[in-house]
Amino acid sequence: MTAETATQAGTDAEATAGTQTEDQAEDAVQNAADSDAVVTSEATVAETDAADTGDEASDETDDVVDSDDSDDADSDDDEDDEDRLVEEGEIAGDYLEQLLDVLDFDGDIDLDVDGDRAVVSIDGGDDLTKLVGRKGEVLDALQELTRLAVQQATGERSRLMLDIARWRSDRRDRLARLGREVAERVLSSGEREALDPMTPFERKIVHDAVAVVDGVVSESEGAEPKRRVVVLPS
Repeated sequence: MTAETATQAGTDAEATAGTQTEDQAEDAVQNAADSDAVVTSEATVAETDAADTGDEASDETDDVVDSDDSDDADSDDDEDDEDRLVEEGEIAGDYLEQLLDVLDFDGDIDLDVDGDRAVVSIDGGDDLTKLVGRKGEVLDALQELTRLAVQQATGERSRLMLDIARWRSDRRDRLARLGREVAERVLSSGEREALDPMTPFERKIVHDAVAVVDGVVSESEGAEPKRRVVVLPS
């Protein structure tokens, strides 16, 4: 799906929705994403594996470079990567601005770079929770549509993250707190504890939270969509 067809899907959703309820608004956006499920499934599986490991292997295999020329080259590469991520954010911002207009939603779009991915946030508008869904399912669909719009423009797969009405940010805070609480319980009881199934994004947050507590470790077990984090004594 191109950015134009995705936007047209949003137009059709608005025309048929009228004074739609929250469920209907969620369905309109979800239906626009359904046709992209096959295109994105393989990339999502690859991203699942990367999210669980935290890309720690890449940190362990970095070579130590002493020459000034190599340092300058690394600096140039970092600048190129940041420029690419900024470009992704700008493309995504333009696409989402058009989509919000078509769907008749108001919101302020903020662009940022967090590590190795662009981050686009939409906040400040009324009824933005309709673009999130009960468990973030509509937000996930919109994120995939936005990634496809960026890929169509740049020719490269995007790992851009989209947040609406601070749903992911608030979810991150809750999961980090949960990870610390479970780690403390396991440290005190000496018994392993399994959490509810989570997405790769959510599991990564819990793993990071558990990692700062000495005496416990965490791992993922099970298959999607029931893959979960298990915390146990080290």
